[in-house]
Amino acid sequence: MDFSSVEERMDKTISVLNENFAEIRAGRANPAILNKIKVDYYGVSTPISQVAGISVPEARLILIQPWDMSILKEVEKAILASDIGITPNNDGKVIRLAFPELNEERRKEIVKEIKKIAEEAKVSIRSIRRDGLDEAKKEQKDGNITEDDLRNAETKIQKLTDSKIEKIDEILANKEKEVMSV
Repeated sequence: MDFSSVEERMDKTISVLNENFAEIRAGRANPAILNKIKVDYYGVSTPISQVAGISVPEARLILIQPWDMSILKEVEKAILASDIGITPNNDGKVIRLAFPELNEERRKEIVKEIKKIAEEAKVSIRSIRRDGLDEAKKEQKDGNITEDDLRNAETKIQKLTDSKIEKIDEILANKEKEVMSV
């Protein structure tokens, strides 16, 4: 039985979790928050990172400097239309996104949100485990592997699942600490 596809799918789930966590605003300026925002660039929906330079000169500030100044207003509109909750400041050359200090109540809301996202990732991992176990049982039913092989496969898949869930818990704890300590 091949476990690489099961492990690959679990790793992809963890990768998606990391991407989702990167987009969550934790009080510090993180350019990943702009990843999903697209700008209308000559009729083509284009990510901001492909039409502008993005930098973080201070812990609570993102600077966006379009390479083509004619789209400055378009970038500003796209940021306003997004749901990041920050109003852009445009000085004619660059757009500044100033991140306000998070209050305790907002931090707790963010922690709830990241716990929900982490739980969804765990559910996904368990679903992948179930698929792997079903595949192993099918292999045994078809006579391709023995009962001992099936038990070994079940044990290996469970160990893999446990390690990936531990990894998710570790990522969650780090993100929670980041949100609460900013």
